[in-house]
Amino acid sequence: MFKNQHRGLYPLALANTGERFGYYIMLATLVLYMQAKFGFDENIAGLYYSIFLAAVYFMPVVGGWVADKIGFGKCVVTGQLLMIAGYSCMAIPAMPNTGGLILMAVALGLISTGVGFFKGNLVTIFGNLYNSPDYAKGRESAFSLYYMANNIGAMFAPAAATKVTNVYMASKGFFYNANVPSLAHQYLNGDINEENLSLLQEFANAMGFGNNLAAYCQNYIDALSQSFNIGFAIAVLSLIVSAIIYFAFRPWFKHADYNGKTQSSEEKELTPKQTRDRIIALCMIFAVIIFFWMAFHQNGTSLTYFARDYTATSVSGWVRMSFNIGVLAIIAVMMFTLFGIFQAETKKGKTICTIVTLLLALSIGYIYLNNEGSRDILPQEFQQFNPFFVIALTPVSLAIFGSLAKKGKEPSAPMKIAIGMVVAAVGYLILVMCSIGLPDPSTLNGKTCATPVIPEYLISTYLVLTFAELLLSPMGLSFVSKVAPPKYKGLMMGLWFASGAIGNYLSRIPSMLWKEIPLWLNWAILMILCVISAVIMFGLLKKINEATK
Repeated sequence: MFKNQHRGLYPLALANTGERFGYYIMLATLVLYMQAKFGFDENIAGLYYSIFLAAVYFMPVVGGWVADKIGFGKCVVTGQLLMIAGYSCMAIPAMPNTGGLILMAVALGLISTGVGFFKGNLVTIFGNLYNSPDYAKGRESAFSLYYMANNIGAMFAPAAATKVTNVYMASKGFFYNANVPSLAHQYLNGDINEENLSLLQEFANAMGFGNNLAAYCQNYIDALSQSFNIGFAIAVLSLIVSAIIYFAFRPWFKHADYNGKTQSSEEKELTPKQTRDRIIALCMIFAVIIFFWMAFHQNGTSLTYFARDYTATSVSGWVRMSFNIGVLAIIAVMMFTLFGIFQAETKKGKTICTIVTLLLALSIGYIYLNNEGSRDILPQEFQQFNPFFVIALTPVSLAIFGSLAKKGKEPSAPMKIAIGMVVAAVGYLILVMCSIGLPDPSTLNGKTCATPVIPEYLISTYLVLTFAELLLSPMGLSFVSKVAPPKYKGLMMGLWFASGAIGNYLSRIPSMLWKEIPLWLNWAILMILCVISAVIMFGLLKKINEATK
C-alpha cells in the first residue's frame, strides 16, 4: 500500500490534511452558525451555504488558469494566505447586523478564493510526482492514500467543533439543544406561538433563566455564536500548521512544480487532435458528475437538518461508541493493521500487525465496558462519519482494485465513476425508506420530530455515500492528472472542481424544498438524479476510453 510511493506524497498529503481540518470545522457548523447568529431559516442558510460551496469549487478554475501562467507553487502559497485571512475574519464575534453579514461575506469570499488557489494546484503538484515512469504504476493507489489523508483532518474536525461548542456553552451556563436557536429567534422577533413559548420556557427553566426569557434567548444565541467563532479561530491555527509543513518539506517535491511553459521531459507531447479529444472527454465527465456532487454535498445542509430535526439526540450501546472520535481513530488504524497481516512480506511484520490488531480490539472493548449508559449527540457529529469511512475503507478499496489489477480486470476510472453514481443512489434510497411516515418539515415549526429515527439510518447513508465517493473522487482526480494535456493541466484540474461548484450550488435545492414537499420526496429527487447521471455515464464510456488512450 505504502510501498514504492514517492516521498513527496507524505508532506503534500499532510499539508492538505491541515487545510481540510480547518475547512471542515467551519463546514460542520456554518449553517448552524448562520441560523443561530442571524436567525436564517433553512432556505436562506442553504442559499448562503450553496453559494459558498459553489465558489469554493469554482475558484480552482481561476487558480488553475493562473497557475498555468505563473506556476503551481506560487498559487498554493497565495491560497494559504487568503484562507488564513478569511478564517480570521470568521473568528471575529461581529454583531448580527448588516455589518456582521458583510464581514461574513468577505470572509467566505477570501476562503473560497484561497481554497481555489490552494486545492487544485496542490493536487496538480502531487500528480506531477507520478509522471515519472518509476512511480507511474502507483498513481491511483497514491491518490487514494492522498485522499485518505485529507479525510483524517475532516474526520477530527466535527469532534473538535463539538468539543468547543460544549465547553464554551458550559462556561456560560448553557447546554446545546437543537430546538433553542429557532425558538429563541421566534421569541425575540415576536412571532412565537403558545406551544413553542411553553417549550422555550421549559428550556429556560432547565438552564436557570426561567424568570427572564428575553435575556435567556439573547445570551444563548450570543454564547452559541461565539462558540462557533472559536472553532473558526482553530481553523486559522490549522492553516498555519499546513503552511509550515508545506515549506519545511518543499525540497522533496519542488521538482514537480512545473507548468505548461516549463513542461517536464517525462511527459510526452500530444498532437492537436489528441489534445482536443482529451479535453472533450474530460468535459463529458465534468458535465455528468455535476448531479453526483449535488447529491453528495448535502452533509452541511439537508443531512444536518435531518440529523437535527428527525434523528434521535442520544445513543447507547455499541452505537454510542461510533460517536467516540477516539474509538473511530482506533478502528481506522485497525483496518490498516488487519491488512498488514496479509500484506506484510515478512513473518515478523505479520506478527507485529497481528499483535497490534488484537491490542487495538481489546482497547475498544475496554472503552465500551467503562463507558456504559447513553450520551447526547449534536447534529454536526454525524459529519465525522464520511471522512471516517473514507479512512477505514481506503485499504479495502486498494486491496480490491489491486487484486483486480493483477488479474487484468480492474475497471477503468470512468467505469468506477459510473458505478459510484449507482451506489450514491442506493444511499438516498435508505433515507427514502426511513422517511416514509415521518411528518413533513413544514409541520415542525422550529421543533424536532416527536418520533425520531435511530441514528443508524443516517450513519448507513453516510457509509454508502462514502463507497460512492471512493469510486468517484480520488479516481477522478487521478484520471484528470493523468490524461489532461500538459499545457492545460491546471485548467483541467480546475474544471474538475468547477463541476463540483455547479453541483454544490444546485445542492441548495433540497433546502429550498425542505418545507415545500414531503421529506421522502426530497431524498427521492436526489436518488433519481444519481440514477440518471449513471445511465448517461455508462453510455459515454466507450467514447471517453477511446479519446483518453
